[in-house]
Amino acid sequence: MLSVISSVMRIVEIPMIALQRLLGINRLAWVFLLPNLILFGLFAFLPVILNVVYSMTGSDNVLLSDRPYIGASNFGTLLDCSDFLDPNSCREDKFWRAVWNTIWFVTLQVGIMVGFSLLTAVILNRDIRARGFFRSVFFFPVLLSPVVVALIWKWILQREGVLNAFLDWTGIGGFNWLVDAHWAFAWSVFISVWAHMGFYTLILLAGLQAIPRDVYEAAIMDRAGAWRTFRRITLPLLSPTMLVVLVLALIKGVQTFDEIYAFTGGGPGTATTFIIQYIYEKGFAGAPRLFGLAAAASLLVAGVLVVLTLAQLWANRRSVDG
Repeated sequence: MLSVISSVMRIVEIPMIALQRLLGINRLAWVFLLPNLILFGLFAFLPVILNVVYSMTGSDNVLLSDRPYIGASNFGTLLDCSDFLDPNSCREDKFWRAVWNTIWFVTLQVGIMVGFSLLTAVILNRDIRARGFFRSVFFFPVLLSPVVVALIWKWILQREGVLNAFLDWTGIGGFNWLVDAHWAFAWSVFISVWAHMGFYTLILLAGLQAIPRDVYEAAIMDRAGAWRTFRRITLPLLSPTMLVVLVLALIKGVQTFDEIYAFTGGGPGTATTFIIQYIYEKGFAGAPRLFGLAAAASLLVAGVLVVLTLAQLWANRRSVDG
């Protein structure tokens, strides 16, 4: 077996030596990277370019050859508002309802999730009984499919669901959780936090474990309290990891679609319709299928995400330099 492997490697070695002589040792790395770069270009860069092209074309035809060039008309349609704070004053009012729903959702979801993830990570980093078990419990929802998460909570919260059965048993009485707009939105935030908190807890836990123990030992010797140690030692040393968590949570929050769509379908009304659902419905589920409008909306979302990410990186660098 070893002789066969050696023979194969000698055969492979011949063209590699020739390539090394032709390109040089420094350029040889591109030969190994080329297959991955080709795949990355086909499945990442090419779709982005096509998306930009589609955003500047009209009609509901799929082929670019059948789509007329309309320039920035799709962006003009989305941004045609007399008052951006009032979706009713916008030409594409559902887009701006989805935008404001997404803003409120991301603000609440990211804030609550990062706060609870940090608290959970700090607790799980301590020497507590059954620590491994509790780490597994908090991470378990991350392993579930978003659709499974949505169906589980829909089964719990529907009018004849488990939660209402328990409330009826206690004499409180059930509620139409998924019919009331405010409750549906609140439960959407809760479910998203419950489903994804374990992932960010794991990242923060890794960041906490990377902090040297002798720093805390020095704080104990100086008789620093728990809150002072957390504020002056843990948080500053954990800030790079916190930045990663914030950026990932922000991007994930804006891209929320599958679990909320399976949970509420965007309702009641447009109470839980978020920006990705709007793009999906315009481009794939609606009639006619407005691919150009959906592409333009996705580019606006991408641009906002890039700006927010760069702003967070700039703020973190400024705080570190300061």
